[in-house]
Amino acid sequence: MIDFLSPLWLAAAAAAAVPLLLHLLRRRIGARVEFPAVRYLARAEREHSRKLRLRNLLLMLLRMAVVVCVAAAAARPVLRVSGAGHAPTALGVVLDNSMSTSVIVAGHPVLEDLRARASQLVRAASPDDRVWLITADGVVRGGARSAILDDIARAEALAGAGDMEDAATRASTVVASAALPEREVAVVTDGQATAWPEPVSLGAVTAFAYRPAADAPPNRAVVDARAQPVRWTPGGAVQARVMTPDSATYRITLEGRTLARGTVTRDEPILVRAEPSERGWTAGSVELEPDELRGDDARWFATWIGPAPAVHIAPSAGPFASSALDALVEAERARAGGAITFASADEVTALPALLVAPADPVKLGAANRTLERLGIPWRLGAARHGETTVRGAAGSPVPLADVTATIRYPLAPRTSARSDTLATAAGEPWIVSGPGYVLIASPLTPDATTFPVRAAFVPWLGDVLSQRLSADAGTVLATTPGAMVVRPTGADALELPDGDRVPLPDDSLAAPARAGAYFFLHAGSRMGAMVVNPEPSESDLHRLDPTALAARLRARHVTAVEDGARFTTAVFATAPRRPLAAPLLAAALVALVAESAMARGSRTGV
Repeated sequence: MIDFLSPLWLAAAAAAAVPLLLHLLRRRIGARVEFPAVRYLARAEREHSRKLRLRNLLLMLLRMAVVVCVAAAAARPVLRVSGAGHAPTALGVVLDNSMSTSVIVAGHPVLEDLRARASQLVRAASPDDRVWLITADGVVRGGARSAILDDIARAEALAGAGDMEDAATRASTVVASAALPEREVAVVTDGQATAWPEPVSLGAVTAFAYRPAADAPPNRAVVDARAQPVRWTPGGAVQARVMTPDSATYRITLEGRTLARGTVTRDEPILVRAEPSERGWTAGSVELEPDELRGDDARWFATWIGPAPAVHIAPSAGPFASSALDALVEAERARAGGAITFASADEVTALPALLVAPADPVKLGAANRTLERLGIPWRLGAARHGETTVRGAAGSPVPLADVTATIRYPLAPRTSARSDTLATAAGEPWIVSGPGYVLIASPLTPDATTFPVRAAFVPWLGDVLSQRLSADAGTVLATTPGAMVVRPTGADALELPDGDRVPLPDDSLAAPARAGAYFFLHAGSRMGAMVVNPEPSESDLHRLDPTALAARLRARHVTAVEDGARFTTAVFATAPRRPLAAPLLAAALVALVAESAMARGSRTGV
């Protein structure tokens, strides 16, 4: 059986019709010319006409054969033949080293079994094969077989889920680019259902999958832990949720010190209020007793502890802003003082400040002069009227649902200085923030915007005062191991749990691979935190059966098994196939030489 690896080139064989067409046209062109000098030649041609027709026919066939052979060789034909061994194969080994594979079954991590299966495959490869290793974090490793075996032996479980679908897709892309007769992807996984939520298209490769036969053990995990609110002034609460089939004992720590202990039953939330003695940015955790999967027995959180921000509000901010600030003072999330100014932009004299557009358009010029004097890189434009929906942007502390703006002053940047857009209206910045300031492009009056009368206004105001304008301004970024995050404005370094500090030269960074609480630094001082925890879905160890796992992989042919020996045998089980491109090119060369010789003989004979 012959297969073509690049069948589109077969279309080029249509060029073989050109010699045939020229041959037929030549037969029709012949015009009879009666000329005495050529009568002898015509007589000779008639005498040898049978020989000439046969030679022309052979020339045509040789030319057609040259074209057909070259086109067929370009299509890269391979012929499957019987015999020992297997065809040269491009093999992508996808090794699942997500956190769930660190679960202990029968005294050993599941990852040990997966590494053993992957190593057996690599050892079975022949020198004609090419092998790549792709792990759940998307890293692709190629090279010599011994090097890949070393990579497999060194593969450790991630602190998070990774992305098995992306890893399988990368494997199919890598093997598809290889110029080998066989292309196969072998997935070695624990078969965790949450890792394969949707079918993955692998293209025209042959796919194999292995999952252990044993079921996963029951698992207890901390699936949520956070400080409420992010900033404690100085009191706050720890909110957590535990996944457990019955009951579990938990411990809450703050800077390594036990803050609380307790027992929680299935689906029961945890809420512990505290007013600790620590001050500044602080890390904590919620922990369970160890079980077979250790990676989710603890979950981290971070909080800032200190006095509430002191705010001076001017009458120009509006009565609704004053009422909202009174509510925050009563809840001990703010206090009266002069550290932060909350006023119309034309009245602010110093930063930090929460500035709003002036209610009187006549004061617009004074407001812009104040912005320029304070070094705020924005300018209020001419007033625009008409109801516009406000949308909270990335970084907005509170969702701004159902907020509209009727009167607004479009914000235009003065310079390229970096700032954050917290909300937009009609696609234009409506609330912006930078070092020491937050600027709202509308007056906080009901005729200008519904913002001050919506439920989101008070919590938004509390978060902006504490996270954007207070002395230790900053917030907490919650992410997963290895995910990309945006560097907060002003952060120049990251403090690791062991105290080391890593500079942050770029606007984005990859979250550390280890779970924990990391602190952003500005000029050596903590200004926020990044909390890295595994995905809660990774704690659900339910596994797909082989049939369901095979259904998640869409390829030319898919085989999923639980038997390790059968898995190793199935991969590389293809019969050897020999490429035919070289013989075809040789045939084309022979035909070309024959055609040249025959054509030269024809001219000599004439």
